[in-house]
Amino acid sequence: MALVEGCKHSLEITVPVADVEQETARVAAKIQAKVRLPGFRPGKAPMNLVKTRFASDIRQEVLEALVPRFLQAAVEKERLQLVGRPDVADVHFHSGEPLRFKANFEVAPTFELGEYRGVTITYTEPEVTDADVDARIEQIRDQKAEYINEDPRPLADGDYAVVSLESLAGVDEKVSQDELMLKIGDQATMAAFTENLRGVGPEESREFEVTYPADYERENLAGRTVKFKVVVKAVRKKELPELNDEFAKDLGDFQTLEELKNTVRTTILREREYRAKEDAKHQLLDKLVDAHEFPVPDAYIDRQIQVNVENQLRALAGQGVDPKSIQLDWQKVRESQKDRATRDVKASLILDKIGEREAVGATQEEVDREVQRVARQAREAVAITRARLQKDGGIARIAGHIRTEKTLNLLFEQARKEAGK
Repeated sequence: MALVEGCKHSLEITVPVADVEQETARVAAKIQAKVRLPGFRPGKAPMNLVKTRFASDIRQEVLEALVPRFLQAAVEKERLQLVGRPDVADVHFHSGEPLRFKANFEVAPTFELGEYRGVTITYTEPEVTDADVDARIEQIRDQKAEYINEDPRPLADGDYAVVSLESLAGVDEKVSQDELMLKIGDQATMAAFTENLRGVGPEESREFEVTYPADYERENLAGRTVKFKVVVKAVRKKELPELNDEFAKDLGDFQTLEELKNTVRTTILREREYRAKEDAKHQLLDKLVDAHEFPVPDAYIDRQIQVNVENQLRALAGQGVDPKSIQLDWQKVRESQKDRATRDVKASLILDKIGEREAVGATQEEVDREVQRVARQAREAVAITRARLQKDGGIARIAGHIRTEKTLNLLFEQARKEAGK
């Protein structure tokens, strides 16, 4: 065995002549029994003719039978854990001689765990103030606001204008909308709309140009100057619900405003605790990766990059972007994401080793609970979800994810926590 570099290994393997001749005879006999050659009954063609006529097929089948078998035996003898598909090269296969070939492959890395208990991290217990609660309540009030039509009058700052618009020039395809609501003078409203609609009353129209920034979210408008005709259809005022016990009751299972505030306080605290712990766990992983130096197989890195890209494409699909419309240059993607993917893989391998040492695992109850969650999300029967996950290896992935999270939680509990500045 030769260690080439990092996780890359190489084996030069020799198959004895006796094994080669035995396999060749077996393959030739199988072909002889099936072939039909002119002048001979099925299965009765002379062996020397079969070997001559089908030399290429016999050679290929013999290689396909012997190479994996003897490679597997050599790997087991060396106690290696292969990663990915081996690359077979330098094949020497001649009649009357041993079969020789070279196999290049990657193996799973081996490394010793360093100290992982008591890692120092920055972590401050989150707090929630009355002002935080009031701000969240105001967001809820804003979501429950009603927009009331005012008597016909000119638009002023703070009013909501209900308008229809259509493009007159500046775009390749016409842009139109029958009912759009804009807040006059608001930061979220483009200045051109505020400036040209301030003082305009219902049923009045204006024509004006709007210049969109180059990074505008709608590609057909980004970087363009578009002339619009805008008609004001109505002037509205926003009315917020009164902040009292009735407001709390309308939101759900609350009897008083104080009950609502207590629930909001608890919700904000849980959100902040989750974010703070996630940040602390990332710190932990970064420190553990920095403290453990070992090579990572390219196959692991490529698989991690593939997973990352698929997650990014799913996120884009969730935003309405068709993943098929994105042309990926895999080489560039690999170069840009290799460092991050390498650290992700190392973190995963370290956590696996820690989980094994600490005897951390997923219980059947935990796996069942996650399967039920997936079933609810997919709106299908639990039995159907379970069968699907078992078929594609999803159950094992769920158990692995649970084990990783439990290991991370264990490391977090054992960490030395210092308050942030």
